[in-house]
Amino acid sequence: MAEEKKEPWLNLLALTTVILAVCATLATFKGGGYSTKTVLNQAQASDTWAHYQAKGIKGNLYEVEAMRLRREIELAPKASLAVLEKSLAEVEKKVAKYEGEKTDIDKKARGFEEAKADAQKHGAPFGLAVIFLQIAILLSSIAALMKKQPVYWAGLAVGAVGLVYFVNGFFLLFNV
Repeated sequence: MAEEKKEPWLNLLALTTVILAVCATLATFKGGGYSTKTVLNQAQASDTWAHYQAKGIKGNLYEVEAMRLRREIELAPKASLAVLEKSLAEVEKKVAKYEGEKTDIDKKARGFEEAKADAQKHGAPFGLAVIFLQIAILLSSIAALMKKQPVYWAGLAVGAVGLVYFVNGFFLLFNV
């Protein structure tokens, strides 16, 4: 049986297909990592906002108590004013404490939301990179089977787009 002569561009096709496959694998891995970060930061932000609301409710209860004590002070005889004013001062400290805690919790929750947004910005290009790289691998496979060089060049062009998105996933050179 006579051996067919291998065309030189098929070696290049094999090499570029391997490179595209490696990049697709890495893009999948990185995209999955950013997807996980997005979900975790969203969960932490939600938990932190729930904590914020709980502090707000507690603070509101103390505000209502402070309003009640102020009204009671207005109506109370002079003999019991000192005790009521002391109670009011303690309740107002609690109100201030909860307001301060809410401020800290607010900053923390917003930090989680920013981390989530950043992860989403990085994850989207990796997702697009995987799509384009997989199409490029498919076209390269078809080109190898059919030994059609134009199909290979088309796959290479699609792969180049995938590589641009892959690099963009790391550096965010442009918005997706």
